[in-house]
Amino acid sequence: MLNDFKKFALKGNVVDLAVGVIIGAAFGKIVSSLVEDVIMPLIGLLLGGISFANLQFTLGDAVVKYGNFIQTIVDFFIVAFSIFIFIRVFNRLQRKKDKEEIAEPAKPTREEELLTEIRDLLKAQK
Repeated sequence: MLNDFKKFALKGNVVDLAVGVIIGAAFGKIVSSLVEDVIMPLIGLLLGGISFANLQFTLGDAVVKYGNFIQTIVDFFIVAFSIFIFIRVFNRLQRKKDKEEIAEPAKPTREEELLTEIRDLLKAQK
């Protein structure tokens, strides 16, 4: 059982997935800091000094912090937009690479050249 687990855990796809999750978590922290420390204060300034983090109301004993919810929505849209831009750039680079591969036709091997010559000679004999 231990050997099967080692084979599973050390496969390329599992390692790639683990790296992706770790980078994603770090990227999430960066985006959260960008939203909380840069974007939301600027939006609050544009709206007359309103801080979204402090927006709340009390209903009985419950405190509804809708400002944090707004902050989370903005955070989500920034992450989604960042991923969209990254994938778009990646796809453009991939298409450019594919075009370069198509643009360069493969040279025939020596065997293919000889077979082509033989074919041409046989056609000429008919």
